[in-house]
Amino acid sequence: MSIIQDIRDKYAKVTVVLVALALLGFILTDYFAGKSRMSGSAVSSIGSVNGSPINFDEFNQKVIQAEENLKAQGYPQGAALSQQALEQAWNQEVGQLLLKEELKELGIDVGKKELADLLYGAGAPQDLQNQFKDPKTGAFNPALAKQNIDQALKSGTPDQKTSIANYINALANMRMADKYLALFSSSINFPRWFIEKQSAENSQLARISFVRELYTSIPDSAVKISDEEIKAYINKNKTQFKQQESRAIQFVAFSASPSATDSTAALTSLINQKDRFATADNLEQFLAGEGAPFYNGYINGKAIQQAVKDSLFRLAPGSTFGPYLDADRYVIARMVGAVRMPDTVNIRHILISTQSRDSATAYNLCDSLQKAIAGGSNFDSLTAKFSDDPGSKNTGGKYENVSSGQMVAPFNDFIFLKATGTKGIVKTDFGFHYIEILSQKGAGDGYKIAYLPQEIVASQETDNLALNMANEFAGDSKDLGSFNDSFEKKLKAKGVVKSVATDITPVSYEVRGVGASRSFVRAIYEADKGDVLKPERVDNNYIVAIVTEANNEGTASVETARLSVDPILRNKKKAELLRKKTGAITTLEAAATALGGKQVETVDSIRFTGSLPFGYEPRIAGAAFNTANRGKVVPAAIEGLSGVFVVRVDNVGSTPVLDGDVVSQRESRYQQAKQAYSNQYSPNNPVSILRTAATIKDRRQERY
Repeated sequence: MSIIQDIRDKYAKVTVVLVALALLGFILTDYFAGKSRMSGSAVSSIGSVNGSPINFDEFNQKVIQAEENLKAQGYPQGAALSQQALEQAWNQEVGQLLLKEELKELGIDVGKKELADLLYGAGAPQDLQNQFKDPKTGAFNPALAKQNIDQALKSGTPDQKTSIANYINALANMRMADKYLALFSSSINFPRWFIEKQSAENSQLARISFVRELYTSIPDSAVKISDEEIKAYINKNKTQFKQQESRAIQFVAFSASPSATDSTAALTSLINQKDRFATADNLEQFLAGEGAPFYNGYINGKAIQQAVKDSLFRLAPGSTFGPYLDADRYVIARMVGAVRMPDTVNIRHILISTQSRDSATAYNLCDSLQKAIAGGSNFDSLTAKFSDDPGSKNTGGKYENVSSGQMVAPFNDFIFLKATGTKGIVKTDFGFHYIEILSQKGAGDGYKIAYLPQEIVASQETDNLALNMANEFAGDSKDLGSFNDSFEKKLKAKGVVKSVATDITPVSYEVRGVGASRSFVRAIYEADKGDVLKPERVDNNYIVAIVTEANNEGTASVETARLSVDPILRNKKKAELLRKKTGAITTLEAAATALGGKQVETVDSIRFTGSLPFGYEPRIAGAAFNTANRGKVVPAAIEGLSGVFVVRVDNVGSTPVLDGDVVSQRESRYQQAKQAYSNQYSPNNPVSILRTAATIKDRRQERY
């Protein structure tokens, strides 16, 4: 996966390019390994961008690829990963279509010679350089790469041809994206006069005196804000109130988690098996019969993550410990053995797989390679030609800094329990490995421990009790009023909690506070505002929910916008009331008297940034540096963010500000602006700008 990471880091400039990058490290690997790719089924559209349809089957492959990439980067599997992969693939697909449309409009293209240079020139993709090397020099062999790619395009299967074509298109898209970005980055300019003007402004210092009255001095109940006023504000500022389709719910969770009785039953069941576990001759067979995993290899004690590991490490071989509680299960541990072992190992190996050949043939080939290497044959060359391990085939079979438990058990014990320099053949489920231990680092105690777990599960009685409570509550809840009344009267005193979840999109995999359930999200979208959903099992809870908001894509409703708009309009009305109290502005003292005996305050050393000792007030800072106000009282009360201010500008001076010289400031501003264009999440990114003006139809919820 290092190839993917290197390319992603280098080309993470435009959203559309990322979808191509996600494919780069896999396309040629699939082809030259002879793997078949999944073919699409029925053609269907799950959305469009400016009228261009998005095919489900093609898009779904990109979602699958995004999931694989995230897993390879260490993301844990689950709803969050699926959600991220779906969003990532969608954003990339939309960006790709938008950029493709724009590139066509601008006439930006990649010619044949330029494409050939991309594939086979000095800057050829690293994955091609790794796969096609001169066997003598180890350098990239462009002729060999071209020969293989041409052969694939000429005589490969339809799927293989498509894979190669996608790979080449990805490179072309990256180059065109670079050209497109260059149009913007090359036009960035911060004139000298602009930098000098800002430096002069930043160097200024002001001293002001003022009288203020905060908006909190007027009760909110004294000011009424109508729906019509909020609607007018929304219409005047529509770009601020664009919204995506979403839902909000209130919900109550009825726990179906295991009870104390269920826990006791699990503990009793495990105790009844303790003697059989303690005396079993074949632990691997015994645990397999119980459905429990067993890693039949030694693991360095530093890597064992058991809370009771100190007690485990003191066990004599054959002894048991437990039962003890480990998360949602009881466990009995049995010590198999203890040894001294290194912390990490560097090795190289050649795998001869038994997936495509019988064991005898595989062993004979592996043995022949062992003898050839002993006779002086080149390990790297034999690895490249014969090894069936794609993870190390192109690196001479090497794995570095291997930790115990990272490899399958027979492989693990060979490389950790034998000395540096040892060579030999090891059989695993994958086939036969010829292994050489190159070096070992560190040392510590290692242990082989078998674990017999018993999960604590809810009984049918526990489950029925939770479901009955949920059904009863749902039956009492016909609308929001009865939902809340029933909760207050019957559930609140029992310690049950009512919660809220907002911003639930049509393609959400997880509802905050509820858990992961696409069926639950679908049920929310099948309901109308005010509907109470029937109880649904999510994880260990039965959820009863009511839809409280149903926001359609477009402009936010008055109800949705009220929370943010109401304080703005309310403060504006309060400002008018306070201005009437101040009357005509003459002196600060007169204003202080008019406002009920307020004090005259003074603030020194104000900068142009708008930050004052009592908060951010840009209008006050603006008035302080307005040359028309110097040495006098500002003629009108100023409507600030926190209250109304009557201001007198006492003095304005300047001090040097160490922002650097003009040249370095211009360069710094240029780099910041260039980064903003390159950042796919920035509103200044060209694709983001195209997106705001595009007509995008999203119907992913129909298939996911």
